[in-house]
Amino acid sequence: MKPRIQVIVMTLMVLSFCDSSFYPSTPIAEAHVPHECPDSIPDEPILSGHLDQSDIVNRNLTFDRITKVGERLFTESLNRCDGHGRPAATGAGTPTSRKPDQPSMTRVSGPDSNSCAGCHAQPRLGGSGDFVANVFVLAQNLDPVTYSISNDFSDERNTLGMMGSGLIEALGREMTADLHAVRNAAIALSKAQGKDVTSPLVAKGVNFGTITAQPDGSLVTTDIHGVDTDLIIKPFFQKGVSRSLREFTVGASNHHSGMQAVERFGAHRTGTTDFDQDGVPDELSIGDITAMTLFQAALNMPGRLMPKEPGPAKSVDRGEHLFRDIGCAGCHRPSIILNSSDFCEPNPLNPPGIFNDTSQSYCFDMAKQGQKPRIEKGKDGKMIVRAFTDLKRHKICDETFSHFCNEKVVQGGVAVDTFITRKLWDVGNSASYGHRGDLTTIAEAILSHGGEGRSARDGFAALAASDRMDIIHFLKTLQVLPPGSRPVVFKERGSIN
Repeated sequence: MKPRIQVIVMTLMVLSFCDSSFYPSTPIAEAHVPHECPDSIPDEPILSGHLDQSDIVNRNLTFDRITKVGERLFTESLNRCDGHGRPAATGAGTPTSRKPDQPSMTRVSGPDSNSCAGCHAQPRLGGSGDFVANVFVLAQNLDPVTYSISNDFSDERNTLGMMGSGLIEALGREMTADLHAVRNAAIALSKAQGKDVTSPLVAKGVNFGTITAQPDGSLVTTDIHGVDTDLIIKPFFQKGVSRSLREFTVGASNHHSGMQAVERFGAHRTGTTDFDQDGVPDELSIGDITAMTLFQAALNMPGRLMPKEPGPAKSVDRGEHLFRDIGCAGCHRPSIILNSSDFCEPNPLNPPGIFNDTSQSYCFDMAKQGQKPRIEKGKDGKMIVRAFTDLKRHKICDETFSHFCNEKVVQGGVAVDTFITRKLWDVGNSASYGHRGDLTTIAEAILSHGGEGRSARDGFAALAASDRMDIIHFLKTLQVLPPGSRPVVFKERGSIN
């Protein structure tokens, strides 16, 4: 190891943010030594070391320190010395090799970003992205790299905001448990009675069809809708194909930055510590991914920015009632009850290649820790998540209203005309709209709905212009708020009080 790099290992200042006083005087725990620049590049890595999962689990590090490191990993523009780039690997979820003579970065199939914050930046860190930050989903699987942005090769998607994502994953876990309980009860009853048993699949008031259990233990799943037949709610990606923030983070780190997680690409799975052949081994430790996941899970939930003046306030109130009356709330459910505010990482349902050892869990209380505004507990200990989604997939286009039928490449086995219900709790300051981000107004997004959204769309179109504007005024109150805000903030004459 170079002496200069050795000094960096022990120098916490390199790992800290602008305010280096945040960190204690002891160095960060490392899973392995800091990287050195490959090919004798006369430079140095941005990161000075890596988090060890055992130090997280044993609480040798404070929650604030873990999430600060996660924020840095999310924010920093990493370089080749850190492992940025994947010359001999595609961005596919399963480790897949390619010829190592591809461009180091390409806007289409990636790597296409220096940091997570390059896309997740509106209205602030952890938020959504401008149209210019669109990603081309599934192009990363191609070899050689394609320069085409035709939708024959990829699905162009706008960047979604991550605010409140810890609550969303927690809802997904609880809904999954509900659906699995229904399935297991049907299996047990069918065996006991010796006949088929059909049960409605309902989780937190959301109907996912029915499942039929047969006496031999087999299942008829043809009447399940809005979720995969494994009955696991997957609340991330616009298609609803990723079950956890960790799964999302591991995949995105490789796809967009060529930063490869040991849990998916390490020697225990691929036989090498440098699967992408960029000269940098073991680029992201299990602890690194845990820190990035916890940072995102601890981002504040969106809230409401309400007008104080009577006229605008009445418009918002009318709009909220009309939103329900015309049927928008059927899919964009204004609230869902969350039973537990504990977020435990990792998710036990993570798939192979994603760390899921719950004996090494780290938990925090989303009602007490993380950015404000946080979720608030009721007297019964339960919480109301006002995300305006049902975490269910729906067909949202048809032959008449085909704007959302633009995709051709199937992702995760989900039909190209089907998407998970978009969370609206940040819609007021997270433009633009639609899964491609090519609609500049909320009204355009509503009027583009077809398929299962057709009835609500037609109801909106039939309203008087003033009523439609009331709905828009209501939706614009749903916003990402400044850190430290109350869940509901009142605005008067352009200032936040």
